[in-house]
Formats: sequence, C-alpha cells, structure tokens
Amino acid sequence: MRITTKIIQNNSLNNINTNKLLQDKLSQQMSTEKKVNRPSDDPIVAIRALRLRTNVNQVTQYYGKNVPDAESWLEVTESALSSMSEVVTDMISQCTKGSNEDLTTSDRETILTALKALRDEVYSTGNADYAGRFIFTGYRTDTALTFEDATEQKYSITEQIDNGKIDKVIHVDSGNILDINESNFNKNGVDGAVDYTSVSEYQVNQSEVHRIRLSYKDMDEFPKDADGNFIPNISLEICTGEDAEKKPIFTNISDIEVDGTKKPTYKCASIYEDPYKNVGDNDIVLVKETGELLLGENVYNKLMELSDNPVTSYNEGEIRVTYEKSKWKDNDLRPEHYFACKTPKEGNDLKAGDNIEYNQSYLEGISDEDKQTIEYDVGLNQRIRVNTTADEVFTHDISRDVEDMVKAMEDTVAMEKQVNKLKKMLEEAGPNDKPTIEKQLAAAEKAFTFLNEKTQQMYENGITKMQKHLDAVNFAVTENGTRGQKLELISNRLMSQKTNFETLKSENEDIDITDVAIKLSSAELTYSSALMATGKVLQNNLMNFI
Repeated sequence: MRITTKIIQNNSLNNINTNKLLQDKLSQQMSTEKKVNRPSDDPIVAIRALRLRTNVNQVTQYYGKNVPDAESWLEVTESALSSMSEVVTDMISQCTKGSNEDLTTSDRETILTALKALRDEVYSTGNADYAGRFIFTGYRTDTALTFEDATEQKYSITEQIDNGKIDKVIHVDSGNILDINESNFNKNGVDGAVDYTSVSEYQVNQSEVHRIRLSYKDMDEFPKDADGNFIPNISLEICTGEDAEKKPIFTNISDIEVDGTKKPTYKCASIYEDPYKNVGDNDIVLVKETGELLLGENVYNKLMELSDNPVTSYNEGEIRVTYEKSKWKDNDLRPEHYFACKTPKEGNDLKAGDNIEYNQSYLEGISDEDKQTIEYDVGLNQRIRVNTTADEVFTHDISRDVEDMVKAMEDTVAMEKQVNKLKKMLEEAGPNDKPTIEKQLAAAEKAFTFLNEKTQQMYENGITKMQKHLDAVNFAVTENGTRGQKLELISNRLMSQKTNFETLKSENEDIDITDVAIKLSSAELTYSSALMATGKVLQNNLMNFI
C-alpha cells in the first residue's frame, strides 16, 4: 500500500480533532461537574438521570410542601378540638351543678349565664381556619361554619333522622300562675277577664310528649287555607321498603294508617298556645318556634316499628324531615355543611331548576366516612386525610341540648320568683284575700316542684348527653392524633428517601473530580503532543525523501 503525504496529513488532523474533542468533553465535565451534558454523551446514564431527578422532585414536593401543609392543618385542627373539649367539659360541670337539689335563684341564674356563654363558644371554635381555609367545613373551605351576621336566606332542608333519636319531653302545665300579681290575683273572670281566683294546685299537671327535635328552630311562617288554618310546609317521610334496584322507598307518613283505620293529622301550633298540652294520638304537631314535631301515641308507635335490617344496604329506621327556614341569627350553623338542602340562586323563591343544591348524595346512602373528606398526597401512591368534618364534632345537638336545659332552668327560676312573690303577697294580704292567695301559692309551689324535678332530671340526663359529645370530641382528637403520627412516620421516611435518591442521583450524574482532572491533564498533554507531531510531519516535503 502506498502511503501518500495526503494520508499522513489526514491521519494527523483526525488525531488532533479526536484529542481536542476529548479535551473539550473533559473540560466541560470539570466545569459542570456532570458526567453527561447531553443525552448523546451516555444514553443509559441520561435516562437513569431523568428518572432519578423525577423521583427527587416528587419526594421534594411531598417532603417540602405537602407534608408541612398537612401537618399545619392537623395542628390547627388539634388546637380547635382541644378548645372544644374544654368547652364541653365545662358544660358537664355546669350540668353537674344544675342537677343538685339545693340551688338558690342566684345559683340557677349563674348556671344559665355560664351555659349560654359556653353554647356560643362551641360554634365560634368551629370557625377555626388555616391559611384562610375553614378546616371543619368539608370541601367548602371558603365558607364559615356559621352565619357571621343575621341573614335572610331561604333554605329547604332535609334532615335524615334515625327513629332512635325520637325522645320524650316532660311538660308542666302551670296555667296562668306566672301572670298573677298584686293587681289581678282577685279577678274572677268577669267581662272576659282571666279567672285567677279559681287557680289551684289541682290545675297543675305534668305529662310526657314524644317528639322529634329538629336541628333548627324558628321555621318559616306557614300559609293558611280558606278556613284560616295553618298548612304545614313540612314533609315527614319514612322508609317503607325497597324497589327492584334495591333502593329505599320513602313514603309520606300522612299517607299511612297509624292505628289501623286513621291516618295522622298534621297540625301547626305556636309555643304561645301551649302545644304540648293537647296532642291527639294520631296528631303530628309542628311547633315552628322550637323546631319540634310532637307525636301522638299512635304516630310514635308507627315510627318505632321501623327497624333496620342489617342485610340491606340502607336504614329502614331512617326518617326524613323536610322543612323551610329563611331567617338566621349570627352564629347559627349553615345547613349546607350538614344536610341535603337547596337555596334559590336569586331571591327567596324556591323553584325547580333555579336552585343551588347541596349534598344531594347524602340522600343516596353515602356513608359518613365518605362525606367531604380532604386528603393530601404525601408520598408515592400514598394519601392521608387531614380534615375533621363539622358533623363529627360540632353537631346541632349540643346547642339544642343546652337550649332545652336553659329553658327548663328559666322556667324553674321564673316559678321560684313567683312563689316568693305570692308568699310576700300572702304576708301583706287581708283576711278576705288570704284564702285566694293561699290556693294560688299552693299551685305555684306544686308547679315549682314539678319544674324543679324536671330541671334536675334534665340536667342529670344532660351530663350523659354532654359526655357523649365529649366522647365524640375525644374520638376526633384521637383520630387527628393518629393521622399526625402517621404523617410523622411518612415524613421521616420521605427524608430518608430524599437522601437516598439524591445520593443515587449524584452517583449517577456527578463526576469524580480527581479522576477527571487526571484525564484532562493527560488529554491536554496528548493534544499538545499531537499538535507538535503534526507540525513536524507537515513540514516534510519530497526533498526530504530524496
């Protein structure tokens, strides 16, 4: 083979270029401290680098942002629940005091003041927020738990009630005793006036009435028919079976015979008319001021016949009550956080297709565990729930239980003051008036005895009720703490993963500076030698070979 000058020159230049490229590559590695600066440098290392970088970014997102955010949410929740626990514990203490027999008027008024303050504090605690997001309101983190100001907004509310929540209320009929004073005690009913002279202890009675206590009071005014009778704007439905698709069938109780022959009769009554006194066996009496459905004996027995079949997927004992309410006070709980409900988009007229609907899935058998849970991604294929919903802790029953106890205590205080007033009137009365006042005093004392016994019993039961509320709070605290512990373990694991991924990433991408420095020095020497050799070779011509 003939070796020409051209071949020698080309080989020399190729050698220079090769050494130059190697030098440049090593120089770039030294400047970037990376093995590869483009995929073509080493495809395998490049692919592995992309995967490891993705892993590092994911772990950094979880460890640096998601986990701290979740931890902060849980910490705010824990603080609010701790405050709630203290409030309910104080309520139990007040119930214990109220159940004592030897209470003075001053003692009772002190208990009343304390209970009212604690009741307001309960729901104020429920408005706790984290970074502007309310933590107990499920998905609606932009909406407070309660109405901040007095508001007028119509809602149609459907409550789902188990028949086990039907309770009894003790009613004390004291007649007109509280209206007696120094100027009318001797009025005998002439000219249509109230006959106070006939008041006696035989007119004082107590009875028990079955009731469904709804979550809200002060419902909307009811329309009237042509005869001037109130028409209840309420639907009381009961689960009576299931269809072919195994879905529950709800039937209005007004269409069901409650004693074999008769259907229930809906009535509306005002608290000012003493609605507890005359509830017929087949009656359903709605008291809008107190938010109570008073049930006659036959109606009650019919509702209690409902029992849950554990084989089916729905609750046969479920009772649904639908009613309307428009006027809200500050600190009232917003219904959209608790119930299936709807409100007009504009104005106060509920029309089909023109309403905002909330929580309609609640009527489809959704479990309590699946209601508006908020979860954070805190790891690869790992999520954790961070929120506690209002219906788990801040229930309407707390306020309603307190209201019952407050009303009972207020009635007792009022009757006690009336007894003392009549005693003073008796001391100052003349011989002709004493027999009348003595009868009135005997009636007042009997009423006070009944009311005091009712109050003591209610406060004794209140201890149990408030303890159940406290148990619910403590359970929520435990659940929240469990989530916090789990999150801490995840955080520790993420820290280890982050360290491991960064180590693998470094081993895969980063150079060994000492090794590259040696190679670079050798490459520079080789490149210089190639230049010198090529320079000498290119100086030769034909005369050198002659």
